Amino acid sequence: MTSQNRHSSSFRDPSGFVFVNNDIIKRSISPLYFEQYNLLKSTGFFKKLQNAGLLIPHEELLASEEEIIIQPEQISFINYPYEWSFNQYKEAALLTLKIQKFALENGFSLKDASAFNVTFQKGKMIFIDTLSFDFYTENSPWRAYKQFISHFFGPLLLAKYNGLESLKLMNSFIDGVPIKMVSSMLPFKTRIHPFLYSNIHLLAKFEDKHNEDYKGESRSSNLSKKAQLNIIKGLYDFIKKMSLERSSEWGDYYDKTNYANDAFDQKATIIDNWINQLKAKTVIDIGGNDGTFVRKINQELKEALVCDIDYNAVDANHKYVKTNKETFMLPFVFDILNPSANIGFNNTERDSFLKRIKNYAPDATMALAVIHHMTLSGNIPFEMSAEFFSSFSKYLIIEFPKRNDSWVKRLLKTKGEFKAHFDFYNIGNFEANYSKYFEFIEKLAIDNSDRVMYFYKNKKN
Repeated sequence: MTSQNRHSSSFRDPSGFVFVNNDIIKRSISPLYFEQYNLLKSTGFFKKLQNAGLLIPHEELLASEEEIIIQPEQISFINYPYEWSFNQYKEAALLTLKIQKFALENGFSLKDASAFNVTFQKGKMIFIDTLSFDFYTENSPWRAYKQFISHFFGPLLLAKYNGLESLKLMNSFIDGVPIKMVSSMLPFKTRIHPFLYSNIHLLAKFEDKHNEDYKGESRSSNLSKKAQLNIIKGLYDFIKKMSLERSSEWGDYYDKTNYANDAFDQKATIIDNWINQLKAKTVIDIGGNDGTFVRKINQELKEALVCDIDYNAVDANHKYVKTNKETFMLPFVFDILNPSANIGFNNTERDSFLKRIKNYAPDATMALAVIHHMTLSGNIPFEMSAEFFSSFSKYLIIEFPKRNDSWVKRLLKTKGEFKAHFDFYNIGNFEANYSKYFEFIEKLAIDNSDRVMYFYKNKKN
């Protein structure tokens, strides 16, 4: 076996690298890391974390003097920190602290605390970087502490005090939000908060001091394991208690919608029938709010990606997933007008949404009550939205609200004197443009509403 095809995101750690072999993700471990890997394996460290569902399980495929190759359990769709809601982000932070505590208690330590080492699988966060563990050295501080603050604690605090959109900063700061910047953006009251002063503002001052130490004369400090465990406990307890009090336009969408109960049920039945016709096992619901309509599908789904622009709606869905112990639902934050792009070195470290969803290739795409927002809020012409959906959808279930729909009227009203420019927003133009990319299967009007459901097949299939 040869470890060719190194993954473009795997170049920072000399301990090994991830590569792709026949579309399967594998990991090559270099001799530099053999001692740590073998002890982590022989002491049962890996097995305990894997059995607890905290670390991605792996199978050892090869062990030679040159390299060890392992194959981790495959994750069908990776999502990134800038696509998490507040409570998803909290869960990732707490998972990282829980793992570091367990590592310390067993003579190891996380050598890095990147938020990109964590993703969702089967309804919960899981740590995916098997080579992140190193030996603990007595009285040495946690060398990934600062990284934890810039990847987790800082973004969470910014979201709490400055708005949930702050969580998108990780899209720009792939190495973590600078602590000096976090410090400058937090309100003054956080400076007189002992815990926040020591873990943010004082740390920002030290960061400045070290940045000016061109001769490398700053001495690293000693810190006992007990003191380090206390810091981790302090961070864990603080983050666990963090909460938000903020409503949103879409978080309680289904309470505000003017759907009559029978129309709401009819829409759910139409979707269920079409998904059953396809015998779909994987779906993506674009603009899926809290996952209501996916949960009304009677067919057993292997996986459902449910994304929405609204953080609170995604958080509500996340709460359902946790409460119901669902393993098939993956909620994440997604702006259809600005999907996540390729980022990082050479623009290849983290893949765009489109690349990931094309590789994922869901059996069906649901776009319910989305097209009027794309067209009237985002000014996306019908042909462009049709081309977008056709780039990854084998089958498309899309809902079209007519001009008399209350939400359409509301959006058109915001256009003021430019309202006439949107006369093209009608069912005829919609059908004409979507017919260029999709083959029509069925069309059903929802009774007691101004909405029509369409069932399309991609012409490229």
